[in-house]
Amino acid sequence: MTALSTVVVVTWRGREHIGACLDALETQKSPHRTIIVDNASDDGTAALIRGYEVLRLDRNRGYAGGLAAVLDLVRTPYVAWLNDDAEPDPTWLSELETALEDDPTAAAATSSMLLADGSTQSSGVALTADGYGKDMVLAGREVFGFCGGAALVRTSELRRAGGVPASFFCYYEDTDTSWRLRLNGSRVISVGPARVRHRHGASTRLGSALFHRWNERNRLLMLLRCAPLFVALRELGRFAVITSLLPFRKNVPQAANFRVGLRLRVLGEVLVRLPVTMVQRWRIGWRASVSRKVVWRDWGGR
Repeated sequence: MTALSTVVVVTWRGREHIGACLDALETQKSPHRTIIVDNASDDGTAALIRGYEVLRLDRNRGYAGGLAAVLDLVRTPYVAWLNDDAEPDPTWLSELETALEDDPTAAAATSSMLLADGSTQSSGVALTADGYGKDMVLAGREVFGFCGGAALVRTSELRRAGGVPASFFCYYEDTDTSWRLRLNGSRVISVGPARVRHRHGASTRLGSALFHRWNERNRLLMLLRCAPLFVALRELGRFAVITSLLPFRKNVPQAANFRVGLRLRVLGEVLVRLPVTMVQRWRIGWRASVSRKVVWRDWGGR
């Protein structure tokens, strides 16, 4: 049978967990091509994945950068994004493929990502009232966006939407892509039977300063690229005001995203990128067939 999908696994120092991911891919009932993007791992991962089709990068470009780097090599109708610490059920890929084959208006299908205890981590992504992408535990058939840890996207639609935002490095590349797919008039669906076990946090340190820096920066960049301008400017202004008031507040949470230094760095990185981001915003709007306000009206805060 001809493969419908290319499964892309991006890894960096994944020696401790990528083996289980690749073993699970070997059991898939649907024929597919697998490409591993190795972000210049230096922990022995390269030896472990020898024998697979590997695109080895000269430096760590993050999850978003790895996905962007491999897109030109994909020749199949669908491309799957899969975390290197995820283990898909044998029917995972076939469930996603069937869902997209049966629904030509859907550009992406998101999986049921389960934690080690069997609870649901994500069945899709919602868009909060302040513009964050939020994992949904319970979801209907249609969702705002997909979770990039385990999803299937139409290759042609991904390219038409402008590909993957490589400069994000890590986090929000999936929500940004979902925004652009919706602006192009496509839908995103949740496929419950497409199950993946996820070792959440095995690849990155959740809650670390670096995590919060990427998370906050990329949310703001995503809004500036994709959202209605009043939403993007409101959230950028709110972030700046909260940052300026933190030194005068009592009982400030201990989380890294409430550290003034980190927030100032986020603001600096956003402002440095602002000229390029506004050019990207214009290009996204030029390609769009649905207005930003309509997407926000239909999905913001739901």
